[in-house]
Amino acid sequence: MNLKSTALVAIALFLAACGGNDEPAAAVEPQVDAGEALHALFDEHFERGLEMNPLSATFIGDNRFNDRLSHFASQEFRDDAEAMDREFLERLLQIDRAQLSYQDQLSYDIFKIDREESLEGNQFPGHLQPINQFRNMMNFLVQLGSGASAHPFKTVKDYDDWLSRVDDAIFNTDLMIENMQEGMRQGIVQPRILMEKVIPQLESQIVDDVTQSAFYKPIVNMPDDFSDEERKRLTAAFEDKIANAIIPAYARLNNFIGDEYLSSARETVGLYALPNGNDWYAYNVRTITTTDMSPEEIHQIGLDEVARIHGEMNAVMEEVGFDGDLKEFFEFVNTDPQFFFDEPEQLIQGYRDMADHINELAEDLFEVFPNTDFEVRRVEPFREQSASGGSYSAGTPDGSRPGIFYANAYDLSARPSWAMESLYLHEAIPGHHFQIMLQRENEDLPSFRRFGGFTAFIEGWGLYAESLGKEIGVYTDPYQYFGGLNAELWRAIRLVVDTGIHAKGWTRQQVLDYMYANSAVAEARAVSEAERFMAIPGQALAYKVGQLKIRAIRDNAEERLGDKFDVKAFHTQVLMDGAMPLSMLEAKIDRWIDSQL
Repeated sequence: MNLKSTALVAIALFLAACGGNDEPAAAVEPQVDAGEALHALFDEHFERGLEMNPLSATFIGDNRFNDRLSHFASQEFRDDAEAMDREFLERLLQIDRAQLSYQDQLSYDIFKIDREESLEGNQFPGHLQPINQFRNMMNFLVQLGSGASAHPFKTVKDYDDWLSRVDDAIFNTDLMIENMQEGMRQGIVQPRILMEKVIPQLESQIVDDVTQSAFYKPIVNMPDDFSDEERKRLTAAFEDKIANAIIPAYARLNNFIGDEYLSSARETVGLYALPNGNDWYAYNVRTITTTDMSPEEIHQIGLDEVARIHGEMNAVMEEVGFDGDLKEFFEFVNTDPQFFFDEPEQLIQGYRDMADHINELAEDLFEVFPNTDFEVRRVEPFREQSASGGSYSAGTPDGSRPGIFYANAYDLSARPSWAMESLYLHEAIPGHHFQIMLQRENEDLPSFRRFGGFTAFIEGWGLYAESLGKEIGVYTDPYQYFGGLNAELWRAIRLVVDTGIHAKGWTRQQVLDYMYANSAVAEARAVSEAERFMAIPGQALAYKVGQLKIRAIRDNAEERLGDKFDVKAFHTQVLMDGAMPLSMLEAKIDRWIDSQL
């Protein structure tokens, strides 16, 4: 009970005691403030959510549950999650929204949307196809267990926690096999082309010598202050766990996919081909973009944006004096040796060298900056062939883990230097690291907003950050500006091909042909990106849809405010309250504009 409620109860008891011999005093019910009730609800939900999803706690730096993982592949877990959503939605609706402050109304609405969309999504059986080459829990487990991700390996307890936690992971592995078998019976299976890429990922972890396993790295990197006794005990325990539990689990899953699943996997690559697939994709489109746009509308926006960006690329061709058409220019920038590194570490170091320079330039457009450290790492070899060109992993607000930009150095012929500035702007400053860590460091937000997110906002901001290149002071080299245009073009192409795959029945080859005809993309990246779109239907739509909306919101602010427009203040307003649906962001900025007039 909080202090305010305690005081109200004390007053009620005092009044009752002073009633004398008169009529008994009526009971006085303490009045709980709507805002207090709302935040108590949020706090309870967040705490229960961490217990239900221990890995989420680990990722935000809460190590209380590091000895376990959720049994996310089980029916019991799904039932509990649905019951929890229903319970908290019902309790939320009992709070009078009209009595809340503006910020609390934002939180109320975001929490409500989260619960409603989660419940709606339960009709689509994603658990029956739980693994593909892009979202592969077994790959993630390698990152986690090798010490390259969120699970810490600093204390003896950390090591013992992992030995316990990995047992839950192995339990999930066998549940995933059962779920995939049920998917085979129902005709809900992954495309064969994707699952063929999973097999070498799994095989990379099936080794004869446990000391060569990625899961042995915590032993190699064991802290010096561990006692000899603990070192011996943990070494023996890890060797036993790797040899007799982890490797056999990878082998079971690998054998199942190779011996049984591939023969039932489908030749089609779009979600439309699955039972209820069109509704499934429409749900993905709506929730991922946070709009009501149809796949057909988004497809057309993509075509229009591709044409517009091609026009800007033609201007760059003229600036550098290239003699030829756009397709020939694509061939030139994709093959000329001046644009490529000889060694992977040169590429990685190139990103590291950008940090201080771009961070300083950002001060002209931003007035608030994250405190959390940031670093660049190479994508690990075991997953680099199927990974995207770059990705971001958030740090912890307490500074115990930095934000990480993973740069892919697989096949350097597909990683041109002209693509580097735009990718850094997207993943680092002022892109994902900037936006996500400012959100996580904002203790005024409820925890579910600090550590939650909406893909269209997050990826839309990342692409918007790329578009700030010239304004922030980079893209001074016309080829780097071309790289920025090509990155934006790529996101426009995603609108075309994602909807093409999942709503229009495009084949894998049709997607590749469209990519090669309309962008400067090398084969390795084209293949990995095309198969990524097949693996995570709708996710690729978030970037361009979000960027276009954020740019439209800014254009409106500049038009309405005129000389009063302050780009630093605008960026603060966009970022200060964290990720939210795009319509809510637009309404929030409109409210801010009104306050400035």
